Amino acid sequence: MSHSPDDPRYPIRKPDAEWRAQLSPTEYAIARQASTERAFTGQFWDHWEKGTYRCVGCGETLFESGTKFDAGCGWPSYWQAVDDGRIERIVDRTHGMVRTEVRCAKCGSHLGHVFDDGPQPTGERFCINSAAIHFAADPSP
Repeated sequence: MSHSPDDPRYPIRKPDAEWRAQLSPTEYAIARQASTERAFTGQFWDHWEKGTYRCVGCGETLFESGTKFDAGCGWPSYWQAVDDGRIERIVDRTHGMVRTEVRCAKCGSHLGHVFDDGPQPTGERFCINSAAIHFAADPSP
C-alpha cells in the first residue's frame, strides 16, 4: 500500500519521518503500512463507553459508539461511519482474497476492512483496528 506524502487524494500529507514521530510503532505499522492487530488484543474490541472514535493519524471523527456492535470477530465493529465522505473504500487483493479496505479519507491511514455481513439498517460491518483509532468520551452524563 502506498501512502505518499504527495498523494493528492488526502488533504493531510506528511513525510514518513513525521508519521513515525507521531505514531507508536504499532500505530505506524497499522495506519501507514496496513498491518493488522491480532483479534481480541486491541484496546477497543470490547469497549462500550459512549463517545466517538477518531483517526489516529489526523483526529478526524470516523465512528460513533451508537453504531458499535459485538460482531464476535475480535476487532471493534461498527455498522456505519459518521459520514461516508470520511471513509475511503479501496479494493484490497492481498492475502489471496478480495476485500474492501477502509482508509481515512483525510489522511489515508489504513483503518481496517468493511464487509457486507453487518446488522441492519446498513448491513455493513466496519472491522477496524484499535491501533488505528483513538477514543473521545462523550462529555455528557
